[in-house]
Amino acid sequence: MNRTLVLTALAAGLATSTLAAPKLTAQATPAAPAPAAPAAPVPQALPTKVAVISFEQAVVATNEAQKVTAEIQKKYDPKKTAIETEGNELDSLKKQLQALPATASDEERASRMKVIDQKEKELQHEVEDASNAYQADVQEALGKIAQKVGGTAVKYVQDNGFTLLLNVGGNQQTPNPVLWYDVPKMDVTQAVINEYNKVSGVAAPPPAAPSAPKPRPSTTAPKPAAKP
Repeated sequence: MNRTLVLTALAAGLATSTLAAPKLTAQATPAAPAPAAPAAPVPQALPTKVAVISFEQAVVATNEAQKVTAEIQKKYDPKKTAIETEGNELDSLKKQLQALPATASDEERASRMKVIDQKEKELQHEVEDASNAYQADVQEALGKIAQKVGGTAVKYVQDNGFTLLLNVGGNQQTPNPVLWYDVPKMDVTQAVINEYNKVSGVAAPPPAAPSAPKPRPSTTAPKPAAKP
């Protein structure tokens, strides 16, 4: 699933400036009687503390996002079941066509193939419509959460003395904004997830219950009945 998450909040209040210049020295001219001009002051590089985050990963990993995604999946479960049923019916029709005896007429074969073709087209449209609707619901839900996670990320880096936050989780839709830097990196992805989970108040989803083992067939031969 392609999710394009735009973090507009990160653009505000975060900036970094590094100023550096070679040291300027005055060279004395032997023939010049006048004293040399004082050297220009050397600009000092401003302290920079950079944090990196996989923002899209952080949004999806929050408790709220997992809860909302599970609710959306549950919403589409009936449609998923219906599509699976129609797919099984279509497979059955194809098997029936293949099982026709050689004596079956061309008209009967053509009629069955026409029904199969029609059902295939209808099923394909249903799958596309359901997929598009599901994607739209997920995009809308995650987009709302992304705005709140963005605010949490900005507050976190400001409270912890960072001067720049870079998203290193970009893709083709959201290119990686890291152009160049030569400072120690600190990945705050999990820290932001933890902070947001505390702020949102949404509890972590319960762990998935392990599937029950299938009963194994008995291999013990039945005992013969006792003779009277």
